[in-house]
Amino acid sequence: MKILLPAFLIVLPSCAQVELPATSRTVNSEVLSAVRSMPAGKGYDASQAAVDRLAASVSHQNRTFKQDLAKTGPTFCSGATYLVFLRTIEKLGWTNSLPKTSLNRLANLDVKDGEEVFGRWNANGPGTAKLFADLNCGISFTSFDHARPGDFLKLWWTEAIGGKESGHLVVYLSQTPTTVTWWSANEPSGYGKKTVSKSKIRHHLFSRLTQPKNLSNVSRLSPKDQFLADMLRKDFSWEQVIQTCKARKTP
Repeated sequence: MKILLPAFLIVLPSCAQVELPATSRTVNSEVLSAVRSMPAGKGYDASQAAVDRLAASVSHQNRTFKQDLAKTGPTFCSGATYLVFLRTIEKLGWTNSLPKTSLNRLANLDVKDGEEVFGRWNANGPGTAKLFADLNCGISFTSFDHARPGDFLKLWWTEAIGGKESGHLVVYLSQTPTTVTWWSANEPSGYGKKTVSKSKIRHHLFSRLTQPKNLSNVSRLSPKDQFLADMLRKDFSWEQVIQTCKARKTP
């Protein structure tokens, strides 16, 4: 669970449908609303103990994702953004449409990297982008010019992808020509905003939820994504990520 800068735009094939801008704006606004509902601080901890604490705090009851964060303590970026993802699903009303088996899979955080839903999100490499592609529920791209507040954003601090990577998973908020601001669980304070120079980022990948109705495809996910599971120990190139995601230059 360790937690990309080419000039071209990347869009995953399963998200090739024409995007409805108004719908996308509504979804992103709900992501931002979910961010505002999150606590502040608590500190940062990316250990297995932090994962276990978070997994014990999340459950599905009566078509609601219960998040008992009072005792979770310090937490980590992929866990923080996944909680926002779950809250967004609720705010959009999709917990009323999804079967209970899918809701249970979404609420199950007690999994290894690459497994189920959270294990895909929590994996090294393009976890969120790969999940959105497999669910056919969103688009992923690399252009800062196309970014909107409420997009999910994976950052890499070095060229390494996979077993040796150093990265961060956040919710994009804004940018200047030289900086980017996001929300996540950040070192050292935990939940909150942070602004960083773009020059410190080696690779980046945005993911935008555009087709929430396709979250129904959760029921079709295999128990394990081997590509993402291998990210925990093996090294990958950016070209391999592009090929695996069958990326394209334009939406």
